[in-house]
Amino acid sequence: MDALPNFDLVRPRTLDELVAARRSHRDSRLLGGGTDLMVNIRRGIVAPPVLIDVNGVAELRAVKADAQSLEIGAAATLSEVAAHPDVIKHYPVVAQAAAHIAGPTHRNMGTVGGNLALDTRCIFYNQSEWWRDANNHCLKTTGTICHVAPKSRGVCFATFSGDLAPALLTLDAEIGIVGPAGARTMPLAALYIGYARQDEPVTETRGDGKYFLALRPGEFIAAVRAGNTPGLRSAYDKIRIRRSIEYPVAGVAVALRRDGQTLADLRVAFTGTNPRPVRLAGTAALCGGALDDRVWKGLDALVRDQIMAMKTTFTPGHYRRRVAAVLARRLTARLFAG
Repeated sequence: MDALPNFDLVRPRTLDELVAARRSHRDSRLLGGGTDLMVNIRRGIVAPPVLIDVNGVAELRAVKADAQSLEIGAAATLSEVAAHPDVIKHYPVVAQAAAHIAGPTHRNMGTVGGNLALDTRCIFYNQSEWWRDANNHCLKTTGTICHVAPKSRGVCFATFSGDLAPALLTLDAEIGIVGPAGARTMPLAALYIGYARQDEPVTETRGDGKYFLALRPGEFIAAVRAGNTPGLRSAYDKIRIRRSIEYPVAGVAVALRRDGQTLADLRVAFTGTNPRPVRLAGTAALCGGALDDRVWKGLDALVRDQIMAMKTTFTPGHYRRRVAAVLARRLTARLFAG
């Protein structure tokens, strides 16, 4: 890692000041905890001339949770979310996901907005600048080829690895976005456009590992919100090489509802596998009966169809997909058993 390049630091105190600063500095980046951004700056991946510190904006720091709804400001820290008693009680999947991120010092600094907009990575992108120079830059930086999939015809396969997104996807969360054109709300699922398909071009709604967020220029995440579903049980778990500071080999969030011996609702979402967090499509067809072999076989089939098996970490892609399926089965069985 090299020394940090020169940059200016702006410290707004209100949301209006933050929007104005973002409008005035088009090449700026928002700074919350900096646990991801500062590493990328040191590695020479990005060099923003201006950083805007969001920690002084009180509107972005609130955490509100009760039996009806959840609302978390983008500048709330991961530790605050993980330790919040009402988040733990009513939205355990969110608290557990926050508690699984990196190590304690990272969670004390890292923010909800930063984790939701976490940069995608692969074993070629997640290296020092001198390493990338020696091995040819990849498509996500200044190169012309994706080293994960050299025959991808200009499609980047870097992987999204944020932990909060899959947890919130199982709750049908939405995000509040603020930018120069005003405020808007969208489903959290619509934020992530990293589909990385080789048979279609990158567009504003169907991106890849390089273009993976649907934010417009100057926009940023201000808050995330979700409602509570009565009777819904939820949990999060992940596999990683080391117990701290490591991105997940695979992370899985499961939420389900049981009606007697019947599986009434099942929601499963993954991280660390694709250029976007993936909430499995098709799980509704597995509901309406007992938790039996039909459900397990159907769940395995959905994972095979929708979870990417590309080698983006030091573990083989097929291993990651198998781990994802096993984690999903374990969490489903545990939550159903109560």
